[in-house]
Amino acid sequence: MAYLYYTVTAVLLYLLSDWILNKIEQSMGKRLEYRSVVFFVIIMVLAVGSFEVIDRLVGEPPQATTAPDVTSTDVNVPTPPIQK
Repeated sequence: MAYLYYTVTAVLLYLLSDWILNKIEQSMGKRLEYRSVVFFVIIMVLAVGSFEVIDRLVGEPPQATTAPDVTSTDVNVPTPPIQK
């Protein structure tokens, strides 16, 4: 369910960022030279904040269970005989 929240939020952030950028350009009266950089900064700030809120509300995703780490001391491996 969390994936759905993140996907819907991403689409909304894209639309909101575009709207904010258009409002900035209207107030300046011209199109920005580095429009894509400004758009990136706007959407990045909004995404970090909103994804943090979603993460706190939904909780962390469950961790995948893995097999315990096996080291050489855990395994009973026969050692070769010492030759003289």
